[in-house]
Amino acid sequence: MSLEIPHRAKANGATAATKAVILVGGPSRGTRFRPLSLDLPKPLFDVAGHPIIWHCLTAIAKVPHIQEVCMIGYYDESVFRDFIKDSSKEFPQIKIVYLREYQALGTAGGLYHFRDAILKGRPERFFVLNADVCCSFPLNDMLKLFEDKDAEAVILGTRVTEDAASNFGCIVSDAHSKRVLHYVEKPESHISNLINCGVYLFSTDSIFPSIRSAIKKRADRPRLLSYPSSENLESSFFQDDDDESKKNEVLRLEQDILSDMADSKQFYVHETKDFWRQIKTAGSAVPANALYLQKAWQSGSSELAAPSMNILPPVFIHPSATVDPTAKIGPNVSIGPRATVGPGVRIKEAIVLEDSEIKHDACVLYSIIGWNSRVGAWARVEGTPTPVNSHTTSIVKNGVKVQSITILGKECGVGDEVRVQNCVCLPFKELKRDVANEVIM
Repeated sequence: MSLEIPHRAKANGATAATKAVILVGGPSRGTRFRPLSLDLPKPLFDVAGHPIIWHCLTAIAKVPHIQEVCMIGYYDESVFRDFIKDSSKEFPQIKIVYLREYQALGTAGGLYHFRDAILKGRPERFFVLNADVCCSFPLNDMLKLFEDKDAEAVILGTRVTEDAASNFGCIVSDAHSKRVLHYVEKPESHISNLINCGVYLFSTDSIFPSIRSAIKKRADRPRLLSYPSSENLESSFFQDDDDESKKNEVLRLEQDILSDMADSKQFYVHETKDFWRQIKTAGSAVPANALYLQKAWQSGSSELAAPSMNILPPVFIHPSATVDPTAKIGPNVSIGPRATVGPGVRIKEAIVLEDSEIKHDACVLYSIIGWNSRVGAWARVEGTPTPVNSHTTSIVKNGVKVQSITILGKECGVGDEVRVQNCVCLPFKELKRDVANEVIM
């Protein structure tokens, strides 16, 4: 026989049950991550030697009393099978489950659709992490604020430049109490440079009623589109059928939920002073790689290559990779499984993926070398540096917006002495002449 303890009293105790949800999206999202997402789902792309989603999972594992992580998305179940199997061995204290949406439901829609699975075991609160976020994930700090304030929700925030702020959800907060006073997603005018990092902690008995309220509010709007009737909305809202009106029903935390939650007196923001950026475009994997490598270096990770005359830390080299001792590597370089790096090679600010080959005296800067790709002798594959505090990897060249990171897709070839600059190259292409500022299809 179990004794049910009132929610708030239990939530403030040290052993309050907590879960975590990682939102992984699906194949029709992640289009900006092409050409890399053509061969691998973005959450499984290696950054600093590990899949993007692994960094989320590692942070979650450091929070006491989390025994289950739910991954929500609409990739096929087989996509994450091996990752979950491997991660279950690495994090044996955590049960990892994948919950597949039948269609894209949005960040709030997915939570609501799988509310029974999330509420199983009666957790008092649960974290929600967007998988395409790169940061130090200060989850325990968020948890402390949640408990200290007896909160219903805590959002992770960070400061960006005023120019960049309008590209994100903007938070107006009370500087003393940390309470969220106002939230606007991608405002047209300047509101605040404190932005939403895409990491949340919700009370289970506040977030689901908030989503339910948003569903009802949408149902009560004048019906410019054909919406389901309010009488059977909640039971049918997320059912799998062919009704086109329901296929258009997507609920997002950012646009549909957080603004209304700001009316609550129990919505708070934890502002991180540490690194943060999104991993939206394929090029953004390079600065994310640098940030995670720097964090691993600062924490003394044994996974990183030992510094030497030709290894400028931080550098990750997979144990199965072959790197000639005369090659100069780093800083901020990851070299994947079975990659081969020849003598005299220079690699800086780059990701070299598995089974690729970089021949002698080639130079790779600010680039991603795709799986099974080959870079010829004396070739140059390079991008353009962007400011450290920039949240874009696009630059303007000759009046045209181009990708500042050069990306070679799967099984690309760059000929000897060929120079490739600021280009995105789709899979299976052979580059036999110099090329700059192009998408090679």
